[in-house]
Amino acid sequence: MEIGGIISAIVIGVVIGVLGRLVVPGRQRIGVLWTILVGIVAALIGSAIAAALGVADTKGVDWIEWLIQIGLAAFGVAALDRTKALR
Repeated sequence: MEIGGIISAIVIGVVIGVLGRLVVPGRQRIGVLWTILVGIVAALIGSAIAAALGVADTKGVDWIEWLIQIGLAAFGVAALDRTKALR
């Protein structure tokens, strides 16, 4: 992966993480760095799932891929918040 790919993965991860955090109701007890990490992981896994389903490359905006990524980020944020609450 080139430096441009890494930077774009971080930027997309930030956006996906923030959108995933907005989907989860209530206050989350995780920091910004955790949100970014969850977003990056959700973006990578969501892209792989979208590619496997055949919806990764469409004409225009890949809305289904974005929805998968945001859903995964919301799940990740909620799961991480839950584990932090149990400590």
